[in-house]
Amino acid sequence: MSERLLVLVRHGQSEWNLKNLFTGWKDPDLTELGVREAKEAGRKLKAQGLVFDVAFTSVLTRAQHTLDLILAELGQTGLPTSKNLALNERDYGDLSGLNKDDARKKWGEEQVHVWRRSYDVPPPGGESLKDTLARALPYYVQEILPGVLNSKRTLVAAHGNSLRALIMVLEKLSPEGILKRELATGAPIIYRLNADSTVASKLDLAG
Repeated sequence: MSERLLVLVRHGQSEWNLKNLFTGWKDPDLTELGVREAKEAGRKLKAQGLVFDVAFTSVLTRAQHTLDLILAELGQTGLPTSKNLALNERDYGDLSGLNKDDARKKWGEEQVHVWRRSYDVPPPGGESLKDTLARALPYYVQEILPGVLNSKRTLVAAHGNSLRALIMVLEKLSPEGILKRELATGAPIIYRLNADSTVASKLDLAG
């Protein structure tokens, strides 16, 4: 039987993750820990005996760097790769670059919590999770999924919220369910799909 393989990886720890800053579309690189996480992700995938035919990532450095490090561990540095802003992290608008504690002092803890954890309430000048899904899902359906269903073994290195969009569809989660879903940095999630694009099996390599 042909394999319909899709692997999702959130980028390794970024410099702004470390500093507790809202990052969004800002473009910091990985920390030393983030580099180690990305390399470890590659080693975990290699240990599973996985090789890929194609990769997708965002236009942001931290995701691209993660992908490059994974592919180096796999010995697949020349893999055909598509980069698209549809896979970018959620845009945090006016919160971008702010320390999360400072944002709570400015707007109040309850308001910041709503912006971070509601499904459809965006921060000022930014995107809600619903908005992020609205750009990530069409790209997934039109550009990524057809290849997977045609047995192209596919690796996606992106961001917590853009990957949530894909996971919401793959695992048939509700808006409430996807909000509760945490994605560890540098932790591959391996999906094998049925012909109708439903999930045949899932293996989370976190930890």
